[in-house]
Amino acid sequence: MKIPRYNHLAQFADLPATTDQIRHALATGDYILGETVARFEHRFADYLGAAHAIGVNTGTDALTLTLTALGIGPGEEVVTVANTFHATALAITTVGATAVLVDCEPDSYLMDLDALDAACGPRTKAILAVHLFGRSLDMDRVTAIASRHEIPLVEDCAQAVGAFWGGRRVGTFGAAAAFSFHPSKNLAAAGDAGAVVTNNPDIDHKIRILRGLGQDGQGNHVALGVNSKLDAIQAIVLDAKLDLLDGWNAQRRTIAARYARALIHPAITVPPPLQDPGDHVYHLYQVTVPHRDAVLAQLRSDGIDAVVRYPVPVHRQPAFARYRFDGAYPHAEYQAANTLCLPIRPDLSPADVDFICDRLTTAITSSQEGLA
Repeated sequence: MKIPRYNHLAQFADLPATTDQIRHALATGDYILGETVARFEHRFADYLGAAHAIGVNTGTDALTLTLTALGIGPGEEVVTVANTFHATALAITTVGATAVLVDCEPDSYLMDLDALDAACGPRTKAILAVHLFGRSLDMDRVTAIASRHEIPLVEDCAQAVGAFWGGRRVGTFGAAAAFSFHPSKNLAAAGDAGAVVTNNPDIDHKIRILRGLGQDGQGNHVALGVNSKLDAIQAIVLDAKLDLLDGWNAQRRTIAARYARALIHPAITVPPPLQDPGDHVYHLYQVTVPHRDAVLAQLRSDGIDAVVRYPVPVHRQPAFARYRFDGAYPHAEYQAANTLCLPIRPDLSPADVDFICDRLTTAITSSQEGLA
């Protein structure tokens, strides 16, 4: 690929001390939890403006453990959005609850909040709100809906680390929030990693017990927990990168603005402008194009690592075939069939962006002529 989606080496260019810290951890046996993990947990909580952060194995575990800590289980419902990643709905079904899906909006592809409000009923025990692509939901409305229905709000912040709503970081609005540090994310570990963030000391205590095989003190197992601890080496990587995250996110916004200026083509729909009082960290830069699959194939042939997120909405995933989803999700279906994501990394140059835009408009013209 001429322009790959990721450049992991570039992320370590300004972090020469990280290798020495990892070598020290390997030499001392500081592998599981310990001071290294505690340091990152404290720093990440401070970065977000939250009271507690609990490092876990994955973002998926962060979601599942949060729902478990809230006591959500069989016979209960959790409302989320149809065009999210598989893990969001998987966490709901893993605790035995029923996922109730709502459609997304036709422009931002974020959760339709009118539909969210209507979907909350007597069996609804939580809202699982997803900040997709790096863009914040309207958290004034989401928190108001959760309050009106007297149910907890859980934020899925896997794609939105560092984003704001009204000057406040996402992940601090609900009962708890789940973060992923998968290598594809804006704050990327060198493997799988995740965290639960909360201001509630009871939830913090429960998650810490659950992540450590249900232990409350050595050998004292008080809950049916799991083994889901943030690896110390991943904590070293994340702690080093945390100081650079806001700068990287600012560079993503600059690149997104260049895309928006350059992609002036009647057949291309770019993401809507930033909403006030929202903020966007552009985990993904998603555009709507005609003849998407043909355009995608041409971009990849040109050496541009474009990708589709997500080609199959949750309600059409074979893994969820046994679950009955009663709603209609036309906007999620449209997104799945008509959008693609262009490369967006902090180190992309203006020339890279201009090349991508040129090849995209050429690919659209070629696809239209081929079908004429």
